[in-house]
Amino acid sequence: MEQSLVIAMVGILGIGAQWVAWRTGWPAIVLMLAAGFLAGPVLGLFDPEHAFGDLLDPMIAIGVALILFEGGLSLDFRELRHAGDGVWRLVLLGGPIAWVLGAFAAHSIGGLEWPVAILFAGILVVTGPTVVMPLLRQSSVKARPAAILKWEAIVNDPIGALFAVVSYEYFRKVAEAPGSGLIEVVPPLVIAAIIAGLIGYVAAAAIAWAFPRGAIPEYLKVPVLLTSVIVVFVLSNQIEHEAGLVAVTVMGIALANMNITSLRSIHPFKQNIAVLLISGIFILLSASLEFEELAYLNWNFGLFLLALLFLVRPATILLSLLGSSVPWNERLFLAWIAPRGIVLVAISGLFALRLEDIGYDGTALIGLSFAVVVVTIVAHGFTIDFVARLLDLKGSKRPGVIIVGSTPWTISLALMMKELKSPVMIVDPSWQRLALARQKGLPFYHGEILNEATEHNLDLTA
Repeated sequence: MEQSLVIAMVGILGIGAQWVAWRTGWPAIVLMLAAGFLAGPVLGLFDPEHAFGDLLDPMIAIGVALILFEGGLSLDFRELRHAGDGVWRLVLLGGPIAWVLGAFAAHSIGGLEWPVAILFAGILVVTGPTVVMPLLRQSSVKARPAAILKWEAIVNDPIGALFAVVSYEYFRKVAEAPGSGLIEVVPPLVIAAIIAGLIGYVAAAAIAWAFPRGAIPEYLKVPVLLTSVIVVFVLSNQIEHEAGLVAVTVMGIALANMNITSLRSIHPFKQNIAVLLISGIFILLSASLEFEELAYLNWNFGLFLLALLFLVRPATILLSLLGSSVPWNERLFLAWIAPRGIVLVAISGLFALRLEDIGYDGTALIGLSFAVVVVTIVAHGFTIDFVARLLDLKGSKRPGVIIVGSTPWTISLALMMKELKSPVMIVDPSWQRLALARQKGLPFYHGEILNEATEHNLDLTA
């Protein structure tokens, strides 16, 4: 089949699945995986690996990088005023705890040999912003637990990839030179991650300097931004495999917190790009599955999935948040919600091939990663609303007020509404006019109220 026809079919299936998800309220990722699986291994309509050959892996890698960058652009440091304690604990403590517990579960319950189990557990640290953020919008969870889940999903994605890189490099060096230790592997990788982060930050600073000064014309801002992300990703990956994920995440977070007014006008476009990339990547990955890879799924893996849901994730949350300021109902909610997405599948497929090169059977990782994605999304996607309601974490039911326009009079009205304990939000397309709202500590949204993207970006939870 011609490549152009395959691209057209991927677009139809991906966007079609998104549309069905919108009409039915079902998790979009499940429908996309089903559509790709039917089109690929079941009906044999197309084979992505045959159609794109060696270009498939770099296409997916760049797509994942752009998705992580887009996710980083949604992270505002102001959210850390309420959620910072939980976020830092889940990143610094939760990541290593999940890695260790996941490795024991994958080996003792899933039956994977230790090197494969350790590498796969590192990848399982990721929770996937491409599925977490739509679920949060769907369920209207309160601001703090929603912010913790969002930050964890985006920040832990490159961390999980680095855990996998550390595992792979260690076992590769041991295979080449028995007796090698972690001291020979970890420091170079840490240095590479730091350098990659600096590259991402420098790129963000350059854009933050150039855009407001008119150095880039308006019609070139989106192309320059997307090209910069790809260049930063590829350049960082030359330093170390998967270090590019760190670079683009840092780049996105840095840009999000530099208050670049001109960037806000391209938010709708970047969201459209993210939707297209997510749809295309999921269709391509699920269509690439083969029945031989699914044959590795057995009752051992079924028990491992149950352990992942009911033992590994709850233990990770409860241990990492022990003694924190996060209330217990929020801890229980976080202990249940951990859907996986694109990054898990993409990185698992990449390392499955690399493990075979050093003498380990990583074929099971491909089918198992899809199983984890489907099970976690179905389990969490269909229960998040119920669990949030059960734990009293739904957004405020009291009607709030959106005030369009930031003026002295509307600021006074908002302050009065705040004194009456009524939720209030000021919306204005001018960052300068919002200065008074920021000074008074009022909730605000910078954007055009009639813009369709505002419906998705505006946080209406309390």
